[in-house]
Amino acid sequence: MGLTLEPLVPGGVLAIDAGNSKTDVALVAADGTVLGAARGGGFQPPVVGVEAAVGSLARIVARAAAQAGLAAEGSAAGDGTPLAEHTSACLANADLPVEERQLEAAVHARGWARTTRVANDTFAILRAGVDEPRGVAVVCGAGINCVGMLPDGRTARFPALGRISGDWGGGYGLAEEALWYAARAEDGRGGPTALASTLPGHFGLPSMSALIEALHLHTIPGTRTYELTPVLFATADAGDPVARTILDRQAEEIVALAVVALGRLDLLEEETDVVLGGGVMAARHPYLMDALTARLASRAPKARPRVVTAPPVLGAALLGLDRVTAPPAAHAALRAHYA
Repeated sequence: MGLTLEPLVPGGVLAIDAGNSKTDVALVAADGTVLGAARGGGFQPPVVGVEAAVGSLARIVARAAAQAGLAAEGSAAGDGTPLAEHTSACLANADLPVEERQLEAAVHARGWARTTRVANDTFAILRAGVDEPRGVAVVCGAGINCVGMLPDGRTARFPALGRISGDWGGGYGLAEEALWYAARAEDGRGGPTALASTLPGHFGLPSMSALIEALHLHTIPGTRTYELTPVLFATADAGDPVARTILDRQAEEIVALAVVALGRLDLLEEETDVVLGGGVMAARHPYLMDALTARLASRAPKARPRVVTAPPVLGAALLGLDRVTAPPAAHAALRAHYA
């Protein structure tokens, strides 16, 4: 049930975009004005538990409320008065509907708004990149995910749980694949590729065997393998066929996700935006972009690919304004704030 007290920001939206590495919160008035905003650390309920993770959100919400001149912890004076009409929270690690429901209950229990909706954070990227809640987004960052939505509330989504749910790609997948080919090139199990020298060379090492040892013994932290994705791009730019094969596979994966999502929403025969987000897409690597654009044009000719540059918290806020049926002028004002 929703809260009955009049919100401190009538008709307003508390927007939360919480990723693995950072969280953005914005308190938005009914007319689209951003009253307060704050940024904090990542949102990782699998690591710290749901309550602790939502507790970390509470501290960021408090700072956004304070910037708006309102009290912290979701109420004006500890009397349970909600901050806003609706909380729109797009959260990392909300990969399955059951996880969304669990997180939605925990967020709503904080009393920040009369109503609450939790969705996977990929929906924020999608909504940030489209003029109405209609389209498909493929996010290719550290990992890969895809969602789609229609104004009538229908959605398309994938579990996005890694290899167990059939996923491949993103920065980690690309780096891992490049290492695999480079290792086999050096020891003779595979064909030649310049990756066998460019990957270890990035770390100042003479060979793949030295890089393998350094990663295995953690003298180079495994987290630094993400640095190898730009090296893969540069090696592909130099014409290496193996590096280009890896990028071709990434293009295939992106297009496969987009086409399936478009098909589920009956959008293959309509002009539809396909929003591309995440660090790999933001790099706009020419070979990868050309490869995926050509494949998408072949399989979904009416799809319009576009790389999103707006912050995901904008998408979370727009989803909130959709939910409270704010007028178009409010949407426009909000977009102007983040332009």
